[in-house]
Amino acid sequence: MHYFITGTDTDAGKTYITCLLIEALRRAGHDAVGYKPFACGDRRDPLALQQASGGVLAVEEINPVFLKVPASPYAAALLENRSVDVEAGRSGFYALAAKHAHVLVEGAGGWEVPLAGKDTLADFAVELGLPVMVVVNNRLGCLNHTLLTVRNIQQRGLKCAGIILNHAQDERDAASISNRRVLENFLDVPVLADVMHGETEIDWPEGLGI
Repeated sequence: MHYFITGTDTDAGKTYITCLLIEALRRAGHDAVGYKPFACGDRRDPLALQQASGGVLAVEEINPVFLKVPASPYAAALLENRSVDVEAGRSGFYALAAKHAHVLVEGAGGWEVPLAGKDTLADFAVELGLPVMVVVNNRLGCLNHTLLTVRNIQQRGLKCAGIILNHAQDERDAASISNRRVLENFLDVPVLADVMHGETEIDWPEGLGI
C-alpha cells in the first residue's frame, strides 16, 4: 500500500511525520521507503527520508528532481531558467513501487503548490491516484487550512485517508487543544494521530492499509 503525504502549509512537519511513519512500518517488519519527487532549496528532507528508509536507497532515487532555490518548484525553475521534470518525478515513484511494498510519497509545501505549466502538486497527486494523508501543524489558524485541503482532495476524486495532527510547538493553547474535536465535527475523515512535540517514535495508525 502506498500513500501520498501532504501538509496544510510549508511548516506543517511533513518530513518529520513521514519519517516516523516509515520507521513504524519498518519496525513492524514491512518493506517501506520514502519518496520526495520534488525538493527545493536543499536536500535535508530527502536525506532524512533516506535515513528513515534504512539507507537502502540513493538520495537521487528518493529525490529525482532537485532545485536549488528555496521556493515552489514552479518558481524555483523560473529563477533557475530550467523546467521541472515532472516525468522524472512520476517514473521515480513507479520504479520504487515496483520494488517496495510501501512507498510514502511526500509532497512539497502545501497541497496546491505550483509545479509546472498550469499544474500544481495536487495535479501530480491525482496522477498517482494514491490515498492522501494530511499533516496539520496543530496551532491557531490550522482549521481553515485543513478544511480547505481535505475538501479539495475529496473534490479531486482522491481518498483522504486521514489527518495527522503535529504539535510542532511544545506549548499548548486553547486552539491546539480543541482543534481535533472541531475537525472531527466538520470532516468525514479520521484523525489518525496526535504527534506531540519532540516525539521520536509513533505506531502505524490503526485502520490504514498495510
